[in-house]
Amino acid sequence: MKRNIGETLFDTTNVIILGLLTIATLYPFLHVAFASISSPSELAGHSGLLLFPRGIQWEAYKLVLSNNLIITGYKNTLIYVVVGTTLNIIVTSLMAYALSRRGVMLRNHVMMFIVFTMFFSGGLIPTYLMIKGLGLLNTMGAIVLPGLISTMNLIIMRTYFQSIPESLEESAKLDGAGDWVILLKIIIPLSMPVISVMILYYGVGHWNAWFNASIYLNKPELFPLQLVLRNILIGNSTDDMMVSLGVDQKGQDMSEVIKYTTIMVATIPVLLVYPFLQKYFAKGVMIGAIKG
Repeated sequence: MKRNIGETLFDTTNVIILGLLTIATLYPFLHVAFASISSPSELAGHSGLLLFPRGIQWEAYKLVLSNNLIITGYKNTLIYVVVGTTLNIIVTSLMAYALSRRGVMLRNHVMMFIVFTMFFSGGLIPTYLMIKGLGLLNTMGAIVLPGLISTMNLIIMRTYFQSIPESLEESAKLDGAGDWVILLKIIIPLSMPVISVMILYYGVGHWNAWFNASIYLNKPELFPLQLVLRNILIGNSTDDMMVSLGVDQKGQDMSEVIKYTTIMVATIPVLLVYPFLQKYFAKGVMIGAIKG
């Protein structure tokens, strides 16, 4: 089919715009990646765009991966991600299933109260006092429990459950199945696309979380990786890191490279997970977005 000038111009403009957006999105990551393996002296003497590594070295990665705080932060973050995401999925699935059943009394009123929390909250100080009153300060529960359910994720999952034909549930009830059997053997297996999206949303949320940890935790051995990263980037603790590891002090130049390296160490694991769950994005999110 022959294309006219207008269609060709439209497609060309789209390609150019999307190409520029891709470059603008990708370059900051490439800049950090190139800087993390560049020589400190050559990086300090460079100005402008960094399009390739300058004087490749891996000493910064050795320093970062030898830091006990970073190793402990990795371990804590993995615990928070695995335990937190598991609890998130279990509780969100149970609540979404209950609110998606037509026979549940006052389900619309309950949903209104839940949606209300998206716009109004108790505030930081009341939340802190509640966490303190429950005895959760300086415990892993302070990181995992307060955000057990995300309202938006609950709405998406509830909407997906509602899209499953009711005839399947009715047939299961005729065969003597109860709600637990229906949920575990019918609803959950059919909802793996949206559950995969929820795992990614909750998992990335736990991986990137640092604010709650900075408020509720005082023990460094409980700090997640992102809080350790923040302390390194803002607290200028890179010099202390090199001294504690018995490495010759190389001044501000090496300190900057270590900061870039720490960012890469904290970012790469999440990037490796995305491709495995990306295929579920469109189906899971679009159903939650367009079906009321």
